[in-house]
Amino acid sequence: MITGISALLHKQLGGGKPAATAAAAANGVATQPTQLPAAAAPVVANGSQHSADKELVDFICASPLLTSCGIDRAQVEAEAARWLELGSRVISSLGLQPFGQLLPAQKRRIFQYYLPVFFWCEAQLRQHRGQPGTSGPLVLGISAPQGCGKTTLCEQLQSLFEYTGASAASISIDDFYLTYQGQQEVATANPGNPLLQMRGNAGSHDMGLGTDTLQALKAATRAGSSVPIPRYDKSAYSGKGDRADASTWPQAQGPVDVVLCEGWMLGFAPVSDAAAAASDANLVAVNAALRSYKTAWDSFVDSWLVVKVAQPDYAYRWRLQAEQAMRATGKPAMTDEQVAAFVDRFMPAYRCYLPGLYSEGPTTARPGHLLVVEVDEGREPVEQQPAPIM
Repeated sequence: MITGISALLHKQLGGGKPAATAAAAANGVATQPTQLPAAAAPVVANGSQHSADKELVDFICASPLLTSCGIDRAQVEAEAARWLELGSRVISSLGLQPFGQLLPAQKRRIFQYYLPVFFWCEAQLRQHRGQPGTSGPLVLGISAPQGCGKTTLCEQLQSLFEYTGASAASISIDDFYLTYQGQQEVATANPGNPLLQMRGNAGSHDMGLGTDTLQALKAATRAGSSVPIPRYDKSAYSGKGDRADASTWPQAQGPVDVVLCEGWMLGFAPVSDAAAAASDANLVAVNAALRSYKTAWDSFVDSWLVVKVAQPDYAYRWRLQAEQAMRATGKPAMTDEQVAAFVDRFMPAYRCYLPGLYSEGPTTARPGHLLVVEVDEGREPVEQQPAPIM
């Protein structure tokens, strides 16, 4: 018997109506909720608690991710109140309308995507803590193409971990880029190679900075300890970017329980020089640089989440959407031609390395510690999810 969620449902049907954030819009979360018809809203009075409870459980269980996340209907029924409570947390974090006024796509994103993934991550944390001799936080590597919504996903995972009592730090490999001077040196050393004239590909990162940050976070097990999290200013030098001043970096406070480490190329495995050259002659230098990433960064990752796409070309349209959203709010934004040139730099790597990532998993993935979620162009999980690869 499902009990205890009707009061929460009733609460969610009312409440404030904060405006949705521009960030949520840029990452595929619709921002113009409309009131659902009365007949479509969960009914919580007149003895209809069971109907409302079952409606929510049925909706959650329609998620194509439940099986791969290790969740069954009995578990959903037993913790339906917690699903709604955490869903309410996400709704609030995203600045959306109350539960009863969510658009169908918003409701799917929260209850059929974000929450199943969070429960899988939470189970990974329990396993990590239960391993004999384990110390330090769980490092969760999130490998996902640009524009697919990984930033919003990471923000919600961090928020949910903290809400449930686990201290979470979030880092992005985009903050480990070389300084402006370092970028210029790489560009000069690779004249004529468009893949290394600006930040982005393997070879444009400060490997030591990333390693030092991961090591420090792994060691942040004491109360009162803190770890500076690097930040990169992508607007510096007319968009070429530079490392932000260290005085502006946020501090992760210990003890840290979870580290969310995300990146568009995280976990990519290098191929042979011949295979790299056959894919794109300019990729040979990038491929050579990629060989150091497994030891420097991937080796710290305990569990992996891979967001899979059928077509890497989605990145063009997603980036356009993000720039259009910024332009609509009055912020500086790239033209369509600039977007195409920007994404072009990443396509050779996507086409060369994504097949291996999707068929073999990230470089340090282990059985039982890898979740692959495939999303469509609308950033929603596809109905037929990939079969487990390990």
